[in-house]
Amino acid sequence: MASRGDRLKHWGWGRESQAPKPADVEALAPLVRERLGIEPQPVEAPTPLEAIELPAPRIEPPASLAGVLTADRYERASRALGKAYRDVVRGMRGQIEYAPDLVATPRTEADAERVLAWCAERGIAVIPFGGGTSVVGGVEPRLPREYPGVVTLDVRGLDRVLELDEASRAALIEAGATGPRLEDQLRERGYTLRCFPQSFEFSTLGGWIATRAGGHFATRLTHIDDMVESIRALTPGGTWESRRLPGSGAGPSPDRLLLGSEGILGVITRAWVRVLERPRFRAACPVAFAGFREGAAAVRELAQSGLDPANCRLLDHGEAAISGAGTGEHALLMLGFESAHHPVDGKLRVALEVARAHGGQPGEIRTSGGDSGDASGAWRQSFLAAPYLRDSLVQLGILTETFETAITWDRFEEFHATVTDAARRAAAEASGTPATGPGSPTVTCRFTHVYPDGPAPYFTVLAPARRGSEVEQWDAVKAAVSEAIIGAGGTITHHHAVGRDHRPWYDRQRPDPFAAALAAAKRAVDPGGVMNPGVLVD
Repeated sequence: MASRGDRLKHWGWGRESQAPKPADVEALAPLVRERLGIEPQPVEAPTPLEAIELPAPRIEPPASLAGVLTADRYERASRALGKAYRDVVRGMRGQIEYAPDLVATPRTEADAERVLAWCAERGIAVIPFGGGTSVVGGVEPRLPREYPGVVTLDVRGLDRVLELDEASRAALIEAGATGPRLEDQLRERGYTLRCFPQSFEFSTLGGWIATRAGGHFATRLTHIDDMVESIRALTPGGTWESRRLPGSGAGPSPDRLLLGSEGILGVITRAWVRVLERPRFRAACPVAFAGFREGAAAVRELAQSGLDPANCRLLDHGEAAISGAGTGEHALLMLGFESAHHPVDGKLRVALEVARAHGGQPGEIRTSGGDSGDASGAWRQSFLAAPYLRDSLVQLGILTETFETAITWDRFEEFHATVTDAARRAAAEASGTPATGPGSPTVTCRFTHVYPDGPAPYFTVLAPARRGSEVEQWDAVKAAVSEAIIGAGGTITHHHAVGRDHRPWYDRQRPDPFAAALAAAKRAVDPGGVMNPGVLVD
């Protein structure tokens, strides 16, 4: 168990030792006024853990699992909510309606197997838990009351790199390893998994696999899907482990069924993943465009060129200004290449010619390992700090929400206009502000990933919050924008998973026969329906 101060906050992002003081939060107020045009409210202090009223545990651990299961107050509270805006608001106020009755902290796979068997035998719901960074209600025990209890099964005690096959460039890694933990172990041998989601600091390999997470890199190998070689999972019906192969055409892939399964089929305990040599050559350059449309045209050509830049993230004017990467006068493309084997300066030169042909104005080229000091560095720091900053914005009375999706290039322009308009109108109505002009909500867009056939747009919405009604505001904005995304042909999620919050729109996106097949697969491995009920299927 982590020591106090080093352990994760019971609400919001980061560790207890990283929580800003009220004066630090107040110091952000001028920046909020300047960059967002929103008048902050007085800083709201979070409810201390000791003052939170948790529902009493309905079950007790058996003596045989006394060292693995706990009803400790902190352990339960810190795993009751995810990290969506609505979770942060409720956690800050100590409004925890649902909490796991017990928390399991296995140190071995055998421990996890014993917990799962005990729960399955008694019909107790099990929620697999990694870093707890879900922003879609994926780990909240918001379950029907007919379950006699809920156990959150935290796999972070399973965090080792067990084996490294240098001939095949693959590593066997336990599912509870966080991003820093697995990278530290791989670095000792000169390798990297090359998966860096924004939640990298706290999320786990098992969580990435269960949610089909997307990393920081914008083209080619963007999702954990691309890196998985074999997966092992514990299910109420037995152990599920695929054969380790570079590829196979032997029927539907067992790994593909576990990828994105969000804990409904079992608890992922380890996986063989493809690793790479750590890069030694880098070249990067920010490129300014007159507008987002011109930048998008350049990005489309780059995505279809075969150059495969490691970074190809386009920020609109507002996104560039808010992050500090730009002044707000231009859209900004963060363009970069890297390799473990050869210099990449030539690739960058070709890419910059493509950008210039679309009106792009390159900034300073950097070929060192770092990117601090330029626009790319400013944006990267803002990207990593965003989850921490959001907690402070909540305390200052700012509504903040994000929507990420994907669409084909032929539909992108109309899709972008439709979703942006829906987000602005919904946020204005929810916050009681005008939809346009001074005091209106801020809606920005960036590309997180790009493919030859389309981009993954990521929308950010910022507006004044109404104290005490933030969750209702969030619900209204979430519903309106999700309707716009599905109605315009996009996906309800590109890399944030489905969880409980995206369920209504996921049900409309998937084909009905597939939904029936997925439900049948769940019944086969989880006949009692105890694995993360309410996620993906009923």
